[in-house]
Amino acid sequence: MRKDVVPVSSPSPLPPLSPPSCPPPRPPARRATLPAARSVRLALCLSPVLLAGCWALANRPMASEGAARLAAADPGWLLAGAGLTCLTWVAASCVRQGALPDRLPPGLLLASQFAAGAANHVLPGGLGAHAVTLRFLRTRGVPLDRATASIGLYSLARSVARTLVLLAFLAACPARRRLGELVPDGPVPVPAAAAAGGALAVAGVLLTVVRPVRRPVTGLVRAALADVRAVHGRPCRVLALWGGSAAMPLVQAGTLVCVGTSLGLGLPWEQVVLAHLAAGTAVGAVPAPGGLAVDAALVWTLVSFGAVPAVAAATVIGYRVLTDWLPLLPGALTLSALIRAKAL
Repeated sequence: MRKDVVPVSSPSPLPPLSPPSCPPPRPPARRATLPAARSVRLALCLSPVLLAGCWALANRPMASEGAARLAAADPGWLLAGAGLTCLTWVAASCVRQGALPDRLPPGLLLASQFAAGAANHVLPGGLGAHAVTLRFLRTRGVPLDRATASIGLYSLARSVARTLVLLAFLAACPARRRLGELVPDGPVPVPAAAAAGGALAVAGVLLTVVRPVRRPVTGLVRAALADVRAVHGRPCRVLALWGGSAAMPLVQAGTLVCVGTSLGLGLPWEQVVLAHLAAGTAVGAVPAPGGLAVDAALVWTLVSFGAVPAVAAATVIGYRVLTDWLPLLPGALTLSALIRAKAL
């Protein structure tokens, strides 16, 4: 008996495959902005050198005589000044550690502060050092609000300690009377006080009205207060914070004393220290890269104390060479090495 054969239906033809959808091509990167960014970065790096060159051209006789005196300086005292310069990075590391309850590796912390000195030549007002330190703390696992709060405590402790040291020297040094001659006549403090009051008023209005600004600032203040209580509850942190803050201006002033002694400045060491503290406190907040505003005020203060203008200029130039210009290349290399090692 024949079985019925069930016909098998032929498969229906498949629809033609559509070509895969490709993502739209990305617009080409703007290569024209790269040369401009590099030019701006180069200009920022060279701005202290350019400003110093302009000052030297405007005061060519004094600058040339100061350079000649610096070339004939006593190398022993210059070596002592270089040793004191190295202690400034140790003091800065102590203050950074004292401003944070977390324990930081001492070697990497010292290397980061040495590298931060090179970054200060690019951004004024210590912003370069703060940026390097902030990145270092973030790589160590410190949250952003607490890292920022530690930088604020670092700056506050340094300012308060420097002011206290200055007041102590003003009370002990008879040369404080000559500092009154440096204050210009007229209502100079009135515009400064008005500007400071206006800035505080604008900040208060922003914190009161703008909620997106108030929330992060409130969180930052809370983190700062919590860390301040934690730091001041540990004697080792208190000693590192306030001892390092008081030692830093004294060590820097000691470098200036060594350079002045090597050049025959002819001023007692307490007057040189007082001149350094007064000049740094008076114009330290001026946003000029490379410390040029402090250098000009320092020369002016030393001359008012009775120093020869050429020797005073040579002393400040030698101080800047030891503290900034000589460590610039090693500091930049250290910064690059820390970045490659992912420590920053």
